[in-house]
Amino acid sequence: MHDIALIGAGRIGKIHAANIAANPRLRLSRVVDPFADAAAALAAEHGATVSSVEEALADPAIRGVVVASSTDTHLDYSLAAAEAGKAVFCEKPLDQDLARASKAAERLEAIGAKLFLAFNRRFDPNFASLQARLAGGEVGTLETLHIISHDPSPPPIEYVRVSGGIFKDMVIHDFDMARWLLGEEVTEVFASSSVLIDPAIGEAGDADTAKTILRTASGRLCVISSSRRSGYGYDQRIEAFGSKGMIRAQNQLESTVETWGENGSAGDKLQNFFLDRYAVAYAREAAHFADVIDGKAAPLIGYTDGVRALALAEAAAKSAASGELVRL
Repeated sequence: MHDIALIGAGRIGKIHAANIAANPRLRLSRVVDPFADAAAALAAEHGATVSSVEEALADPAIRGVVVASSTDTHLDYSLAAAEAGKAVFCEKPLDQDLARASKAAERLEAIGAKLFLAFNRRFDPNFASLQARLAGGEVGTLETLHIISHDPSPPPIEYVRVSGGIFKDMVIHDFDMARWLLGEEVTEVFASSSVLIDPAIGEAGDADTAKTILRTASGRLCVISSSRRSGYGYDQRIEAFGSKGMIRAQNQLESTVETWGENGSAGDKLQNFFLDRYAVAYAREAAHFADVIDGKAAPLIGYTDGVRALALAEAAAKSAASGELVRL
């Protein structure tokens, strides 16, 4: 069983703590958070010890570190943990600054860091099945891709102000998904964004609605639809169009129950929260991290993936601001 240190006892940290505790190969040993009450509560729940970062990284029993702290600390904590010889499981994004993230790549490569970046949607069973069928040629050669990611409702405005913007905070998940499914690097980005939902988001310097078009060197196209408010639940769909057909991953419902009558049929509501929609994906991330620590697998999503997704986010933001196509 591998001892794990968790940095960050907030909402996502609690999810990772529960999945670590549920995995028979992992044990939550130390919890780090600047808010002492939050750290103490989470540590007590899982039989762990409240710790400083320095204590956690100096402990030879700690085999892995999960970085689930605020975004502006992800890169520094990941570097420190890697340099201490720990396997690292870092929440997205690596950083909000592409130049800084790119520069750190040399340090991580030099020390042979085992860094797993948590783009959790690759671990969703439905999306993983879609990718496997696509890679297996089930619908021939991929031509175009549609990704829809609409949140149920906007986050608090306090969060928006420090999020880094819709492209780095929200759409970055879809940029990683697009790279994974396209099977080719993106060479052109065009994006347009608007404030259609909450004027306060615009006043904070951000957008709440966006459309992004990605193009690869071979001409494959991907359209990403992003919204901070759907009005009907958590909308997470993918359609992949190939030379011989189409593969589609649909939304998850609260249940499979339907009511049928003379006026037609009605199904249940869409799942309404990302922690519910991706509960299985988060658990599978923890299992993969255990494999990485055991040496059974290399990180499915590594540092380079994080840098390239961040590059697409910066290109999309630049395109939306200028109204021009950005070539990479």
